[in-house]
Amino acid sequence: MRPPRTFLLWSAFVLLFGTAARAQGVPSSTSELRTVEVEVQSTDGGQTLSAEDAWRLGLSPDAGDTALVPPTLTADAPAAWPEGLEGTPGEVELELLVDVDGRVAETKVIRAASEPRLTDAALAAAPGLRFTPATLGGLPVAVRLPFLYRFTPPVQVPATTTRLTGEVRARGTRRPLADAALFVDGAQEPSGTTDAQGRFTVDVTPGAHRLEVRAPGHATTTFEEKLEAGQTLQVVYRLQPREVNPYETVVRDERPRTEVTRISLHEQEIREVPGTQGDPFRVVMLMPGVGSLASGISYPVVRGSQPAATGFFLDGVRIPMLYHLLLGPAVIHPDFIDTVDFHPGAPPVQFGRLLGGAVEGRLSRPREDRLHFTAYADLLNAGGFIEQPFASTGTSVSVAGRISYSALLISLAANTLNNKEAEQVRAGFWDYQARIEQKVGQGRLRLFALGSSDDVGLSSRLEEGSDGGGVTSRFHRIDLRGTHPLAGGEGELGVTLGWDGLGLTGEQTLRTGGNLVRQDVGEYGLNQTSLAARTGWRRVLTDTLEVAVGADVENRRSATTITGTARPPGWKPSDEADPLKRPSAIATFSGAYASVTWRPSDTWVVSPGLRVDAYHLVPGLTFTAVEPRLSVRHTLTDTLTLKGGAGLFHQPPTVLLHLPAIDTASLRYGLQSGAQFDVGAEWKALEGLELSADAYFNPLSRAVEFDLVDVAENRRRRGSLGTDPATTGYAYGLDLMARHPLGNHWFGWVSYSFLQSRRKVRFSRYGDDNRVVETVEGTLPFAFEQAHVFNAALSYKFGNNWTVGTVVHFNTGRPESGQITSQTQRFVKGPDDSVNWVRQDLDRAGRLASFFRVDARIAKSWAYQDFTLDASLDVLNLSAQQEVIAYEYRFEGFEDQAGLEPQRAPLQIPIIVPLFGLKATY
Repeated sequence: MRPPRTFLLWSAFVLLFGTAARAQGVPSSTSELRTVEVEVQSTDGGQTLSAEDAWRLGLSPDAGDTALVPPTLTADAPAAWPEGLEGTPGEVELELLVDVDGRVAETKVIRAASEPRLTDAALAAAPGLRFTPATLGGLPVAVRLPFLYRFTPPVQVPATTTRLTGEVRARGTRRPLADAALFVDGAQEPSGTTDAQGRFTVDVTPGAHRLEVRAPGHATTTFEEKLEAGQTLQVVYRLQPREVNPYETVVRDERPRTEVTRISLHEQEIREVPGTQGDPFRVVMLMPGVGSLASGISYPVVRGSQPAATGFFLDGVRIPMLYHLLLGPAVIHPDFIDTVDFHPGAPPVQFGRLLGGAVEGRLSRPREDRLHFTAYADLLNAGGFIEQPFASTGTSVSVAGRISYSALLISLAANTLNNKEAEQVRAGFWDYQARIEQKVGQGRLRLFALGSSDDVGLSSRLEEGSDGGGVTSRFHRIDLRGTHPLAGGEGELGVTLGWDGLGLTGEQTLRTGGNLVRQDVGEYGLNQTSLAARTGWRRVLTDTLEVAVGADVENRRSATTITGTARPPGWKPSDEADPLKRPSAIATFSGAYASVTWRPSDTWVVSPGLRVDAYHLVPGLTFTAVEPRLSVRHTLTDTLTLKGGAGLFHQPPTVLLHLPAIDTASLRYGLQSGAQFDVGAEWKALEGLELSADAYFNPLSRAVEFDLVDVAENRRRRGSLGTDPATTGYAYGLDLMARHPLGNHWFGWVSYSFLQSRRKVRFSRYGDDNRVVETVEGTLPFAFEQAHVFNAALSYKFGNNWTVGTVVHFNTGRPESGQITSQTQRFVKGPDDSVNWVRQDLDRAGRLASFFRVDARIAKSWAYQDFTLDASLDVLNLSAQQEVIAYEYRFEGFEDQAGLEPQRAPLQIPIIVPLFGLKATY
């Protein structure tokens, strides 16, 4: 039985320490200790010592030393009613000795109950009581005090009483609701509450009852039940959430910040950003420091480097091709992604063999409560995700996949518009992911497989001799990963098997047996298999020191396959063996790293690290890279942090995007090398407002960045195979960001980036006759430089489960240098009045026009009995702006009339992607 929460303080005694040698005064630390017990008197001013006892103890009444501050109860210890005992209520009065720590040191029975078992129950429970220590003259003292246990026999529920038991869950998500209160028949006090699993039990009398269920964040709901005498009824009550998937601040076990720059996005920040098709990785395109090839193309240009210089990782596994068809979603189902970390500069040592930034998606932890299922469809693709835990074995299985039906849509649109040429276009993709995760002691073992396929091209017309072709890209990964506590830290071991393929296919319409049939006539394919292993260990040694070490190795075998009449792109009979044209190679990449996180004080974090990589290309070509890295963070105030970092970075030569086999065979040209320097500040100006600024300088001591068009069209001059294609360059700039993290019904950010990226190049100057006059060297803007980029994103969830968001994007144009665009030309009028367009010198090249767009997203959510339904309309480029990707230099008019007028006509692409989608979540 629960005792009263207050106790009586009467004839209490104070226990002090005295000595035989000293009859007066407070004992010294060297005195022989003995117990002195004095009586406390009750006065109008409280509990005090008598003047005689105060004199004995050397205390001064005038100084207030004789006033006793009694203890107060801080932790109750209820005494349970003895099982099987029947009888009347009883009381047990005890005398407790509460020591200087507030614990019960002794228990004495002052007045026993008539039933001995009640006295025994009180004696058993009393040692569990906890008090604040009593104080005398400001010092803790022990006291004796009475304590009363009152026992009331439990109510005996008649056998005919009904029992209502069950669960309270959120409607739609099926999430158990803890601390929900149940009120029976209009009672003012709840008859029961739910536990952490949403379970409850309420005993009521037979008949009809009206139950009102209340839970925070959910609509109060009334249920009516009618039960027979002695019946036990199990129910499940579902409450309507006031908001479906609310924008709430989620408290996460975030990793402490040691990097110079890391932007972490969670929850709706990676799934509900306008213009991103609900894809977590496309959000990176709106981050500071990121430019683009063209609007809608998802591969980021990070701080002026080639897109291939940025690495994409999934829990430490590098992903070769992250996006479908360049414009489509990422190859990973969004429900598999918990967090996206973006490192625009100076990434930590675990990210190796890259020259630019790093994007890492962290897989979501398997949910262990119940079956989860998601299905969705939009105008481009459909997919699903299913996750099933098996509690008895500690196993969780998750499977996801998507397939595109864009080819069907193209065909329907072509028939509707009666456009026969559009029927030739084909584009489609699919992907899959599967995960099995098993608890093994204190660790976990995970098998994760994923794959992707893209196919885009132009089919031949149904006319004899008509040609067509396409590009197919596929990859597969199987990763086995184990984590387990090791030597006081956390250890990880992983093995990954991979296959990548890229094929250029040729197609022709032939007549067979009187019928026109499309047939494949050849393929130029690049294939690569890889086997990789990695290991890592991290441990917190002290409160101020943490270490992390790791190693990885990868073996790649690449080959070129040519069938039928296929030839490598840009092939000519006189070509020498070019590793970029027929890239067959065997290479091994290995690396090891170590880092230390040192906190010499509460305001400093210093993180030095070292990475060493070896690149070996068969036969006998080996490169070694040593990469020291350092980041420092200094907390000036609770809201302001200064930061800085630097490091060396290396990567094999790149060709715009990752291409299987080419990035291995290109090792013949040596490594790219560069450094990154970054300084900045982070300021939490207000609650919900985070500001950051980063200034960076990235010198490139050796850059080998091939132009994809040059490779494809074989523009590289004869004899270039024997020359070093490397150059030098640099990039510098400023990144600014103001962010409101997810919470208070909205999230958003504003970012601005200033960038200057340069490369040292050798280029030709042309005369008015379009012939080379001389060849010179100069440091020119890099092909991917966008000097100014601005992004603003906002999403707000209203109380009626409507969500509205918008994105505003602006960027200045890239150089019109002939790489991934046209080359600037100038108008020349000859002596004979002839007019021509002549190539402009590269140091005088113009730029593409600036571009801005507005994206928008509107969504509505509904919560049904056991599932939620979301409908959304996401529009990329709602503003219908046309981006200039090149210029066409031409003449308008007729020579025999007013003459020809030169025109620099922009080639514009109105990329508008409206996606209406439905998503059901169980």
